[in-house]
Amino acid sequence: MGNRYQTAADSADTLTNAAIAVLTTADAADKARLSRSHAAAWHDGRIAALGRDEPPSRPGRPVHPELKPPRDMPKRRKAGSVAGRIALLHALAHIELNAVDLAWDVVARFARAAEENGDVAHALPRAFFDDWVDVADEEGKHFLLLADRLAALGAAYGDLPAHDGLWEASIETAHDLAARLAVVPLVLEARGLDVTPAMIDSLKSAGDPESAAILQIIHDDEIGHVTVGRRWFEHVCARRGVEPIPTWQALVRRHFKGALKRPFNTASRDRAGFAAALYEPLAD
Repeated sequence: MGNRYQTAADSADTLTNAAIAVLTTADAADKARLSRSHAAAWHDGRIAALGRDEPPSRPGRPVHPELKPPRDMPKRRKAGSVAGRIALLHALAHIELNAVDLAWDVVARFARAAEENGDVAHALPRAFFDDWVDVADEEGKHFLLLADRLAALGAAYGDLPAHDGLWEASIETAHDLAARLAVVPLVLEARGLDVTPAMIDSLKSAGDPESAAILQIIHDDEIGHVTVGRRWFEHVCARRGVEPIPTWQALVRRHFKGALKRPFNTASRDRAGFAAALYEPLAD
């Protein structure tokens, strides 16, 4: 990509430079692997400075899959057939690829210049960036697990169409960290906690324990991602002097289309510290 976001993909001077490298990588597997590589570099100190690189308005994407509006997506088949399982895993791989970009976009978009010591931004502690780099690392792991499983079933990411609704949440909340945290981890990822256990059971019933095991890993990691979203949403609210529950509800009403869907996986949401008092009043 011949523009100001061009970087050496396997090296980065700053964390935001690493984020831009991931965001502008078009190949899906390369994006996921680079996410994991840069996460390791941040945590072992090979990347130390935060940086101020501005993220692109849209991430790099491969030529396939064809992206369609959610309303135009074909109805998903049941997981009892191989084709149905491929369709499910493909849809989940697309979600995880978007999640890689969403995590790095948080890092780049909401970073600020460091104080004189060059450590982390005064507005957000290093722990904020540590957490979101961890999330980006795990989302990359999830995509690669799903891609490998698709390959074992004779398929590949890009074989089926996918919808472009997930990145719309990024665009809608690009102006405000509180809004981003309210919608992406605390609505979209929390929804994953609700629906994944039934998918796991369906895959087990279809005689596909390998795919079920991958979804269990994803579910368990996503509890941590919702925890991260909830922790930093509360941090932002405390810095702004506002109450988390009414603030979250107001932001979701403003930036998320539609009501929250039941049933909720309250056990997993509780493990993330995501209290029902927040989301129950917004449920359909």
